[in-house]
Amino acid sequence: MNTSEAEALRQKEIMNRLKEHINGLSKELGRPLTYYSVCFGCQMNAKDSEKLEGILETIGYVRTDSEDCDFLIMNTCTVRENANLRVYGRLGQLKKYKKKNPHMMIALCGCMMQESLVVEKIKQSYRHVDIIFGTHNVFKLAELIEMKLNTTDMVIDIWEGTSEIVEDLPSERKYDFKCGVNIMFGCNNFCTYCIVPYVRGRERSRKPEDIIKEIEELVADGVVEVMLLGQNVNSYGKTLEPSITFAELLRRIEKIEGLKRIRFMTSHPKDLSDELIDVMAKSKNICKHLHLPVQSGSSKILNDMNRHYTKEQYLALVDKIKTAIPDISLTTDIIVGFPTETEEDFMETLDVVRKVRYDSAFTFIYSKRTGTPAASMEFASSEQEIKERFDMLLKEVQNIAKETCARFEGNIDEVLVEGINEQDSSLVTGRLSNNLLVHFPGTEDMVGKFYKVKLTKAMGFYYMGEIVEETRN
Repeated sequence: MNTSEAEALRQKEIMNRLKEHINGLSKELGRPLTYYSVCFGCQMNAKDSEKLEGILETIGYVRTDSEDCDFLIMNTCTVRENANLRVYGRLGQLKKYKKKNPHMMIALCGCMMQESLVVEKIKQSYRHVDIIFGTHNVFKLAELIEMKLNTTDMVIDIWEGTSEIVEDLPSERKYDFKCGVNIMFGCNNFCTYCIVPYVRGRERSRKPEDIIKEIEELVADGVVEVMLLGQNVNSYGKTLEPSITFAELLRRIEKIEGLKRIRFMTSHPKDLSDELIDVMAKSKNICKHLHLPVQSGSSKILNDMNRHYTKEQYLALVDKIKTAIPDISLTTDIIVGFPTETEEDFMETLDVVRKVRYDSAFTFIYSKRTGTPAASMEFASSEQEIKERFDMLLKEVQNIAKETCARFEGNIDEVLVEGINEQDSSLVTGRLSNNLLVHFPGTEDMVGKFYKVKLTKAMGFYYMGEIVEETRN
């Protein structure tokens, strides 16, 4: 038994002890103990929250949709400083629930908790918080709860980094038919605007056999689609001995019987290999969607961002991808108003958007993050100029995306139904391999199944459709 397996076993023993305690308290109160889970940020955080919720369910807490609960856990994000302000605001409001319910515990975790100044502020100003931990020891939630039961002090357990990966623990999946799977943790890129390497730590890849085993178990439990997660999946395997490429990992995962779709994110352009493009082009199960953040179209700004590629290199990579996979859907991230960005630099970004013609783009106005190199850079443009550029970019992205997405109108394609449509209960909502949404008549028993659907009308960023037949379920 290796150290990670031993740690997982130890945590399960703690969960068993806690379950007895929670059950006893529940009988004493004459009601189940409830928990409320809040998650901010990226899909890595969402996956961590599934693990946290799995632990809470295992020890006997029951989910509720109210902050007026017995255990509230907030998984925080710190990519933008206004995310921190939202957390502080919520913490202030929670004090009233804590006063009313002596059994209530409040736990904070995630990226924001990796910042020492944040922890100090919470210690000083929010004494009603019970437990604080970071990004590296999510698996320890049960142990931290047990520690809190034996002390009146705030329990704080922040790790600066770790080489340990403990994954074999309960997880409360949001969907029965699809699931995120961590393949690596951390980031080595140090983009000058980004706090992630400082709060998520250095790159650590999971062993391929552990990933394969987890996916096989998920498929046996009804999962047909997985999303492979990492801050930069293209650099997967570099820290392993022997090393393995991300493309090779995909080849192995594709052999898992019963797995119908494979997605992944996020890809860094500098590490996207010809081998990966070849694997995607030949694959039947890897989805025809690639999220490839460009961040800026200006080579000067890309250099200031420490992105390690130029505008020309990015466009050449896109051409290579589109040649190999003509029906690929490309999406991206773009930052407007990076400190050194001028009008000329912004026009370079617009030029990239017009040449690539993304299916969609996540566009952001630069947000200063204390502790990153960009935070000390002088701004070359005013707030008003940046806002005008952002509006211009957003309009351009939306117009192009409407045209680009409409290219499949009239096609018959395979859709995985994900749920009842939120606006019209007579419709179901599904997703194409290229990640576009389709709404069509259906019922709840269709969720998690594949259907051949005719894409009857393009509606900008989604399609209306009609069923042709049920397929490969």
